[in-house]
Amino acid sequence: MNSILRTSVRSIRSLVTLPKIGKTIQNRSIYHMVVSRNNCASNTAITLTNPSINCKCGCGGMSKIHTKGERELVEFLAEEIVAERKAQKKKTLPTEIDGFKVKLDGADVELIKDLGKEKITISFNVNHTVDAEEEPEITPEKDNAEFGEMKSKPTFEIDILKENGKTLSISCSFLQGEPQEGEYNDVFGIDELTIFDGEWTDKTYAVAGDVLDGYLYDLLMNFLEEKGISNEFAEKICEFSTAYEHHQYISLLETLSTFAIETK
Repeated sequence: MNSILRTSVRSIRSLVTLPKIGKTIQNRSIYHMVVSRNNCASNTAITLTNPSINCKCGCGGMSKIHTKGERELVEFLAEEIVAERKAQKKKTLPTEIDGFKVKLDGADVELIKDLGKEKITISFNVNHTVDAEEEPEITPEKDNAEFGEMKSKPTFEIDILKENGKTLSISCSFLQGEPQEGEYNDVFGIDELTIFDGEWTDKTYAVAGDVLDGYLYDLLMNFLEEKGISNEFAEKICEFSTAYEHHQYISLLETLSTFAIETK
């Protein structure tokens, strides 16, 4: 096989011409502010207009809210949480994906399959993984940009542990953009490859995926597919990560709202 058949496409795209404080944060905030304003009923907001006797901030008798900033934050979060819940595609998350058991710990996710003679663990973190699928369509005639669907595409680590204590570790990431003519239509690619005995250390040698021999790269991709880690499975990782990241985001909004009204 030709070594140039597979090409990893890495590209950073800016959805809007704003200062680059954080592209992912910009995408979500702009997109969901539009959703919140358009889809939320007006009665979902907390109306705080009548100041209490002991408070001059206008907290409407809610004595735990004492500043204009806190009041506005709680009002916005009430709308935003409702909008995000409406936007949820999956209310519950699966406990197993194609034979891999799901283990969750905060932003960390592990998918584990124990085959007796070997144990396969796929691990990833959902932080900073959300991006829009397409560039927004911005025209002077339209008030709001049309945003693509937001998806979480995390880098993920595949560890295959043998009975003898040796581990083959392959770091992978989702490919961006459309494949060029003559390229494989892979959903993900290999970023790094290493193998170690016992625990991994900084001394362990690792090789980058883009310098691997092309035929060896293809064989490794076939090897992963035989282990159940195919393009279709990678799509399921993306789907699960998107749903779980969204659950985490809503939970963060709810915690932030509680924090804003807690007694100082």
